[in-house]
Amino acid sequence: MKKILFALLVVTSIVSAQKRNITLEEIWSGAFRTEGLNELNSMQGDYYTLLDFNRETRSTSVDKYSYLTLEKVETIVDSKNLTELNYFETYSFNNNETKLILGVDIEPIYRHSTLGIYFTYDIATKILELIDDDKIQEPTFSPDSKKVAYVKGNNIYIKNLETNQLFQITKDGEKNEIINGICDWVYEEEFSFVKAFEWSTDSKHIAFLRFDESEVPTFSMDITGKELYPTQQVFKYPKAGEKNSIVTLHIYSTEAKTTSRIDLGNYEYIPRIKWTNDANILSATTLNRHQNNLNLFFVDASKNTSKIVLNETNKAYVDIHDNLTFLSNNSFIWTSEKDGFNHIYHYSKEGLLKNQITSGNWEVTNFYGVNESTKSIFYQSVEDGSINRTVYAISLNGKNKKLLTSASGTNTASFSANLNYFINSFSDANTPPVYTLHNSNGKLIKEILNNNELAKDLIGYKISKKEFFTLKTENGAFNAWILKPLGFDSTIKYPLIMTQYSGPGSQSVANKWNSYNDYWYQHLAQKGYIVVCVDGRGTGLKGADFKKSTYLNMVKYETIDQIDAATELGKLNYINKTEIGIWGWSFGGHMSTNCLLKGNDVFKMAIAVAPVTNWRFYDTVYTERFMRTPQENPKGYDENSPINYVHLLKGKFLLVHGSADDNVHVQNTMRLTNALIEANKPFEQAIYPDKTHSIYRGKNTRLHLYNKMTTFIEQNLKNKKLP
Repeated sequence: MKKILFALLVVTSIVSAQKRNITLEEIWSGAFRTEGLNELNSMQGDYYTLLDFNRETRSTSVDKYSYLTLEKVETIVDSKNLTELNYFETYSFNNNETKLILGVDIEPIYRHSTLGIYFTYDIATKILELIDDDKIQEPTFSPDSKKVAYVKGNNIYIKNLETNQLFQITKDGEKNEIINGICDWVYEEEFSFVKAFEWSTDSKHIAFLRFDESEVPTFSMDITGKELYPTQQVFKYPKAGEKNSIVTLHIYSTEAKTTSRIDLGNYEYIPRIKWTNDANILSATTLNRHQNNLNLFFVDASKNTSKIVLNETNKAYVDIHDNLTFLSNNSFIWTSEKDGFNHIYHYSKEGLLKNQITSGNWEVTNFYGVNESTKSIFYQSVEDGSINRTVYAISLNGKNKKLLTSASGTNTASFSANLNYFINSFSDANTPPVYTLHNSNGKLIKEILNNNELAKDLIGYKISKKEFFTLKTENGAFNAWILKPLGFDSTIKYPLIMTQYSGPGSQSVANKWNSYNDYWYQHLAQKGYIVVCVDGRGTGLKGADFKKSTYLNMVKYETIDQIDAATELGKLNYINKTEIGIWGWSFGGHMSTNCLLKGNDVFKMAIAVAPVTNWRFYDTVYTERFMRTPQENPKGYDENSPINYVHLLKGKFLLVHGSADDNVHVQNTMRLTNALIEANKPFEQAIYPDKTHSIYRGKNTRLHLYNKMTTFIEQNLKNKKLP
C-alpha cells in the first residue's frame, strides 16, 4: 500500500512539474485570446448578418444567417466581386435592408469617432457608388432610403441618391469653433455618442445638435512622431469649472429646406435626441450643469414647439442611458434609480407613470427591448447577486417574471430584431465564454461556439482559482476576490498586491472570464504573490446610496476603503502585512497614488498608470457630475489631490503615462512629478511617447509596460518564491 501511495505521489509531482508558468510574452501575444462571434447585426425576421473575412481570397463579405439553424443563408455582398473595393471594414443597412453603406480606410479620431471613405451598395442591382470623394463621418440612410446624411468638415450634408444632388444644410462648421451633427470631445467621451443628428421616421426632418465650442479652452499635445520636428494635436477640452460648448437643438426640413432652432429652456447639456414613433415628435433630454435635474422633452417638428413630459431630480446626479424605448402608441419605457435601485418604468405619451415594471433591492443592468405582441420585456439584472448577470423576461404590467438563463455567472443576451430568439454569451471565473442560441422563453436550441480548446490548453498551466468573498471593514461589507499562489501554504506569509479601479458605478469584482490583466495576476501568483481586488464605496450595482455615497468627495472614501481593506487583509495569518502594494490605471491610478500617500503605514509600494492627480485637470461632464465645480467645492478637489500631500510619501512609487493621452492628460503626471521633486521624494517614472490613455499601440508597448510593472513589484515586495 505504501508503494502504491508513493507511486501516486511521484506521478502527481511529475504532473505538477509539467505545468507551465504563464509568461508576459504569451499574454500580450494573444495566446489566451478567446474565440467570439463577429459583430452581429439582427435583421428583419429571424436572421442576422456577420462581417466575415476570407483569408484565402483576402476579401470581406456581409453574410446572412438564420437564427433557427445558425446556417449561412446567403452572401449579401463580397468585396471580391467589387472592382472598386478590395475590402471594406464596416457596413450598415437601410431600413428595408435593400441597400448598404460600406466603409473603408477607417481612421480613428477619439475613443468612438472615426473618419472614412464610404460607398452605397444596392443589393438588387449590385451597383456601388461613392458617397463623397473626401473622408466623412457617420453616413446614415434616410428611412425612405432615398437620401444619405453625413458630416464633413463639421457641416451636415444630404446626398439625394436618386438625383445625385448634394445639399449642404449647415455652412458655419469650423475646426475648434463650430460643430454640426457630431459631438465635441467631452460629449463623445462622457455621454458616449458621436452622431448628433437623427432622421425623422418619415424622412422629412433631420434633428441635429450644434456645438459652439469657440469659448472652450484649447488643449494641445506634442506628438513626437518620426519626423525632424514634432507636431501638435490641438482640440477643445473643457476642464472642471471651465466653459462648455454652447449646445443647441435644431430641426431641418427637407421639404422647405429651412432650419429652426428649438427652445428647450434653461439647460447645460443635451445628452440625447431620439425621434418617437410619431414622425413629427422628437424626444430631447436636457441636464443642468450639476446633472441632478433631467428633463425629457417632446418636440413637435411641425410647430417647432417643445414640452416637458418627464422630469427627474436627484440630490447627487441623474445617470444618462439609452433605455428610452417608444411603443407604437408613443408610450415609452424608461429606466431610473428613483426608488434607490435602477429599475424599468412604463410612461404614457403624456409622461404619466403607468407602472413600475421591475422592483427590488437589485439593479437592472441592461434593457434589451419590448415585444408588443406578447407584451413582454427583456432585461439583464443582478438578481442572482451583484457579481453575476442573468437575463429575464417580464410582462409589461410587471407580472409573470421568468428567468431565461440558468447558469450562475455573467449572461449577456443579443436578441433578434423581432425578439423571438437570443444568443446568450455566458462565462464565469472558471468557464471561458460559451455562446448558445435560445428562443424567447429561454429554451436552449443549440450551442453555437465555445472555448473548450482554450480551457483544455490552460490545464497545462499553473492556474490559481479566483475565490470570491465578502470583506468586512468598519465602513461596510464589500465584494472581493482573492488569487492565491498554486500550492498555497497557510503557514507562509505572502506579499500582497491589490488591484482596483474604484470609479463611480464601476465594478471590478465580477464573476466572469479572464481579462488580459487576470492572466498577469496569475503570473504574479506564480511568483508567490497573493492578489486581491475589493470594490469599495462608490462602485456600482449595490444601489444608488452605495454608489453615490462618495458624492462631492471623490476618492476620499474610496481611499479609506482600500486602506481599511489592506489593513484587514494584513490580519490574515498568511499575508505579510509589511509587504502590501497596490496598483491601478486611470481612476485606479489616482486611487493607488492616494493609498500610498494616505496609507503610508499600510502600503509599501504603488503603481499608478495614467492617473488623474487633481480633478481640476479633468473634464467638466465627468468631474462635475460627482464633484460639482472647483469654484463650488474647492475643498473636495484639493483635499483629495495627491499633489497636495506628496510629503506623506514613504513607500516606493512608479508613475506611468502616455504622452498623447487625450483623456487624462500627461499634465496630471507632470504636475505630480514637480510636486514630488519639490518635496525631494524619490520615485520612478515611465513616459510612453505618443501613446494614448490605453498605452497600447506600437510594437511591444504593452509587453514593455507589464515587464516594467512586474519588475517593480518584484524589487519592492519581498517574496517567498514557490517551486
